[in-house]
Order: sequence, then structure tokens, then C-alpha cells
Amino acid sequence: MTGSRSYHHGDLRRAVMAAALEVIAADGPAAISLRDLARRAGVSHAAPAHHFKDRAGLLTAIAAEGYGLLADALADVPCESPDALRELGVRYVRFAVDHPAHFEVMHRPHLHHPDDPELVAARDHAWRLLSGGVDALPAAGRGPDARTAALAAWSLAHGFATLHLNGGIGGSEGVEPTELFRRMAELIFVEPTTGE
Repeated sequence: MTGSRSYHHGDLRRAVMAAALEVIAADGPAAISLRDLARRAGVSHAAPAHHFKDRAGLLTAIAAEGYGLLADALADVPCESPDALRELGVRYVRFAVDHPAHFEVMHRPHLHHPDDPELVAARDHAWRLLSGGVDALPAAGRGPDARTAALAAWSLAHGFATLHLNGGIGGSEGVEPTELFRRMAELIFVEPTTGE
């Protein structure tokens, strides 16, 4: 891109983030350089620093945006449904597949400012939505500690998504990752039987 490209207010931030997401998807977050992103956006090398201050600031914005996108993906799952927990897991996996660069940055606090207020609010909101599915489980299905049950469910979805994105799930060719996760979750989160 050339330096003749101009952005009106608000476009540069989005352009830098979009370029960063492309770099992360192709080469990982270690390949991020504000100078390179400025070149890609066709602006001075100092321009991205105006919006993000530094590399960690840019990655913080990407992580916060990722949590917002995740919350959007989870928001319409009816938590009163007995299938809510499984559906939330499916949505989590779909989010990871659709937004791999966000997903990679979100869970690496050493890359960003984990105490950034915008990031904390977005992360907490997504967590509340994720853990809401545990409330729909009968007590026998979640145990005495709802937070531990939510962490277990999140670990299952996150681990599966990570394995899928890293190519660690072999023998699943032709099976949509969300469908494979749904099948797996059905094996683990079964309705407890009552009586003998």
C-alpha cells in the first residue's frame, strides 16, 4: 500500500487491527510489529501508536474485541434449556474456528494488558454467559460447586478448540468441528438417571 491512502477519523484503528489479525492468522502474534502494520495501512510508522501506544496495547484491543465477539456468539443461547451448556460449548468452538487470530490472543495474558478495564469488562461478560449454562444443569449434573463445573465445561470446549486449530485432532476429516464437539459433549454431559 502507498502512503497516499488516507483514512478519516476512526478508520486507521480498524485498518491496523484488521492488518494485525491477518498477520496473527498467518504467522502468529510474535510477528506483530506496529511499524509493519503502519506500512501495510499506508500511514506513518508513528500513526498506530496514537491509537494503541504499543504492541501490547494493540493486542489488548484485539483481545477485548475477541471477548466481545464471543459474547455476541453466546448471547442468544437460552440458559434455562437443559442443552444450554452443550450449545454454549458448540458456540465457543464455532467462535474459535471463525476467529482464530482473536482466539489466539485472548488467552495469552503475557501478550496484552490483562488488567485493561475494557478487556476485563468484555472478558467478565463472556465468562458470565459461558457459566450461565451450568445453572441449567440439575445439581446432580454439576456437583456442589457451580464455578468448578463451569471451569470444567470451559476447559473441554477450549481444549477441543485449541486442538482443532493446532491440527491435533486427526481422523475427523469431513466432520464439522462443532458437530464433533457436540458428539463429544453428549458423551460427557449426560442427563443423570433417577432411580433404578
